[in-house]
Amino acid sequence: MVSLSYGTLGITRLMLCPSKGFRAIAPDLRGYGDTDAPESVTAYTYFHVVGDLVDLLNTVAPEQQVFVVGHDWGALIAWYLCLFRPDKVKALLNLSVPLLPRNPQMKPVDEWRAAYGNDYYICRFQEPGEIEAEFAEIGTETVLKEMLAYSVLAPIMLTKGNLFGHSSDTPTALPSWLSEEVFTYHVTKYTKSGFTGGINYYRNFNRNWELTAAWDGCEVKVVRKINRVQVISL
Repeated sequence: MVSLSYGTLGITRLMLCPSKGFRAIAPDLRGYGDTDAPESVTAYTYFHVVGDLVDLLNTVAPEQQVFVVGHDWGALIAWYLCLFRPDKVKALLNLSVPLLPRNPQMKPVDEWRAAYGNDYYICRFQEPGEIEAEFAEIGTETVLKEMLAYSVLAPIMLTKGNLFGHSSDTPTALPSWLSEEVFTYHVTKYTKSGFTGGINYYRNFNRNWELTAAWDGCEVKVVRKINRVQVISL
């Protein structure tokens, strides 16, 4: 089984798989953890990331199909793995993110900007280096704690100078499911790698829209299930 889980909770559950007889793999996608983080923004398209996964599967499970579980960005990448290379996937379980139909009339970032305005987090992520500089002002630990503790049932807004709706010295508690030990581990990793790799995925939404035009209207043929749980994350 390959888990493309975005977040610590998914990894925690993944640790239970060996006791159930599954061999489980949770790769750091490019730009995350200890995996390479190419400098070019254009190196983070669906095609690049799915290519990485195919390479991984060819190494760890040659000539085999795998069960894939995805959440958030992991779910989105899993959809395209199934769309591009269904021969690699036995079945798919995705959490929270459906495969939305492509709007041929408008690019996705333009749609979000029209719907939510320039402060919507995906719109704020578009200019290379801009949001990273603002994150650096308040520090890696604060950014991660705010992201992981975010629980407002509304579009995520990152207003310049007031990124999370309050001053950076306002105390923020970790969610109950996340231990200090695991949180500190993630702070260490992001302090080393920075946020740019992960944010570059968002900077390719419009580019992916252009590159996937040939798949407009295609259906995912892999056996699949989507669990539409309510999860707040970036």
